[in-house]
Amino acid sequence: MIFWIEFAMVLTAILLGIRRGGIALGLIGGLGVALLVFVFRAPPSEPPVAVMLIILAVVTASATLQVAGGLEYLVQLTERLLRAHPNRVTLLAPLCTFFLTVCVGTGHAVYALFPVIADVALKTRIRPERPMAVSSVAAQMGITASPVAAAVTTFLGYSSRMGAALTIFDILKITLPAGIVGVIAAATWSLKRGVELERDPEFQRRMADPALRAQLETTVTTLDKKLPASAKLSVALFFGGVLFIVGLALRDTFANAGYHLPQLLPLVGGKPVPMTTVVQMVMLAFGAFILFATKVKAADVANATVFKAGMIAVVSIFGIAWMSDTFVTSNQVLLIGKIKAMVQLAPWTFAIAMFCVSAFVKSQAATLTVMIPFGIVLGLPATLMLGLIPASYAYFFFCFYPSDLAAINMDRTGTTHIGKYLLNHSFMVPGLIGVSVSTTVAYLLARFAFHF
Repeated sequence: MIFWIEFAMVLTAILLGIRRGGIALGLIGGLGVALLVFVFRAPPSEPPVAVMLIILAVVTASATLQVAGGLEYLVQLTERLLRAHPNRVTLLAPLCTFFLTVCVGTGHAVYALFPVIADVALKTRIRPERPMAVSSVAAQMGITASPVAAAVTTFLGYSSRMGAALTIFDILKITLPAGIVGVIAAATWSLKRGVELERDPEFQRRMADPALRAQLETTVTTLDKKLPASAKLSVALFFGGVLFIVGLALRDTFANAGYHLPQLLPLVGGKPVPMTTVVQMVMLAFGAFILFATKVKAADVANATVFKAGMIAVVSIFGIAWMSDTFVTSNQVLLIGKIKAMVQLAPWTFAIAMFCVSAFVKSQAATLTVMIPFGIVLGLPATLMLGLIPASYAYFFFCFYPSDLAAINMDRTGTTHIGKYLLNHSFMVPGLIGVSVSTTVAYLLARFAFHF
C-alpha cells in the first residue's frame, strides 16, 4: 500500500510540474523528494550532480556560440541548401533540422528555419505540412544523436553507474545512424501526405483574402541578415571542441580493442579521468576560446535563449531525477520482484514505458533521468538501454511542445495543424514512424555491436 501511495505522489508531482511548465518540474520534484524523505521515511538518493554539470557546461558553450552569431550562420547555410533544391524540400528539410540539432545539441535552433522551410515549400507549391511537420519531429530526434545534447550526456553520466565503460562514440555509433534512418522513413511517408495546395480548402480561403494573399506571397529569408565576422570562427571553435571530445572517445574505443595508443588523459587512482569530467572541461574551455576570439560580452551569453532553456533543463532534471531515483531506490525490492521478469523476457516493454513517460515529460534528458534508475534496479545492461534511447522522444504525441506549436504558427497556409480530435494533428504519424523506426534500428545495432 505504501508503494502505491508513493507512486501516486510521484506521478502527481510530475503531472503538476508539466502543467505549470518551466522550472516547476524541478521545484515540484524537489518537493516530492522532501515528502518521500520526511513523510514516507525513504532514504534520499544522491542528486544527479554529474549530469547537471555536463548540461551546464555544454549549454554555456552553446549559448556563447549563439551570441557570436554561429547559430545564425548555420541557419543561413541550411537555407542556401534548401533554396538550391526546392523540389526536394520534404526530404532535405528534416535532414537539415536533424543535423542542425546534432551539431549544436538543442532543438531550439530550429525556430529560425521554420519560416524558411514553409516559404520554400509554398513557392514550389508543395503542401507545407509535408516538410514542416516532419522537420519539427526530426529536430527533436537529433537530440539523442548529438554529442553535446543533454540527453546523450545524461546517459553518459549514468553509464558509469551501470557498470559500463561506454564513451560518447559508443553512443553515437548507435543513435546517429538509427536517427538518420528514422528521419528518412518519416520524410518518405510525408512526400505525398494531404491534398495538394490547389485543392486545400483552408489555403484557398486564405488566398481569397487580399491581405493574407499578399502576406503569403512575401518571401521570408535569413540570407538578407548580415552576420558578424565572428560567426564562422565561433562555429569552427565550437566544432573543434566537439571533435576533440569525440577524438578522445575514439582513442578509448581503439585502446579497448587492443591497440597500443598513448594515454592522453592523466590517471586518477590508476584510471583515466572519466569522460563525464572531460566533457565538462572541454566544453567550458572551448566556450572560453569563443568568448576571447569573438569578443562577445559575457552578460549577453547569460541572456541568450539557449542558455535560459538550458538552465530550465538543469533545474528540471535536478528535481525530477532526484525524486524518481529516491522513489526507485526505496522500493527496489518490490520493483525487481514485479517487473524484472517481464522486462527481461520482452525488453521492448521498457521502450514502451519510456515512450509513455516522454509523452508527458517534455524533455528526453528528463525522461532518461526518470527511466534509467528503473533500468539499473531491474538489472538491464547499459547496452540494452542504449539501444532503446530513441524511444525517449514522444512529446510530439499531445502536440504541446514549443517547436510543434511554432511550426503550426509559422505555416502561413494553415496546412500544419492540430486536428479536431486533438490527437489527429500533423506531427502524429511522422513522429510515430520516426521514433519506432529509429528505436528498432538502434536496438538491432546495439545487439550487433555489443552482443547482449
